[in-house]
Amino acid sequence: MVSILWDHLVEMESPFCKCFHSSHRYAFPIHVVRGPLGRPHLQLGDNRGPAISFSEGGGNVWAALCGDQSDIGIDVAGADEFQKEYPFHRVFNDQELQHALRLAGGELGSASALLWSIKEAVVKALGCAFHLVDPLQINVYPSEAGGNGGYTFRARLSRKALMRFPIGAGRSIWVRSFPHVKMWLSITLLNWQHCRGDAGDF
Repeated sequence: MVSILWDHLVEMESPFCKCFHSSHRYAFPIHVVRGPLGRPHLQLGDNRGPAISFSEGGGNVWAALCGDQSDIGIDVAGADEFQKEYPFHRVFNDQELQHALRLAGGELGSASALLWSIKEAVVKALGCAFHLVDPLQINVYPSEAGGNGGYTFRARLSRKALMRFPIGAGRSIWVRSFPHVKMWLSITLLNWQHCRGDAGDF
């Protein structure tokens, strides 16, 4: 899977691929390595490669590989993961849940899967998962106009999350989310140099 993603980056002439052509893959072996908190990235021979992210859902493993210096997070969540006894108030705030319910046709499980996938994608891009950031410290704002069957959300860090990541003060993290059968798939690219108040080319 990693080799397929890498070959795709080569075809797109990603900046990371200028020094490593697909035909030289064996001269520069590709490995997936993890940081202290589990954030994965590629190691190309002795050189650090691009960020990569994984998620498992619906019987599949999903992966996203970044084509530049940004960090990346992907997550898939299913409606069946959020039953009535789930502690919704400990994970989602009322405003974001009400908006997600409108997008999910009033289905609480689907709305929760949407919000969870967004928040999980954000913490994966941050590289800390939920070890250092509580779900309620990620605020998800109403989506922008949907395109290609998906939605673009703006998320912001708050409270202790901002203490751990002060560079996030006043900055938005943009997340794209797509419905897939009874699941939601969300993906975010995080580059603090380009995190501003608009979605840009995301």
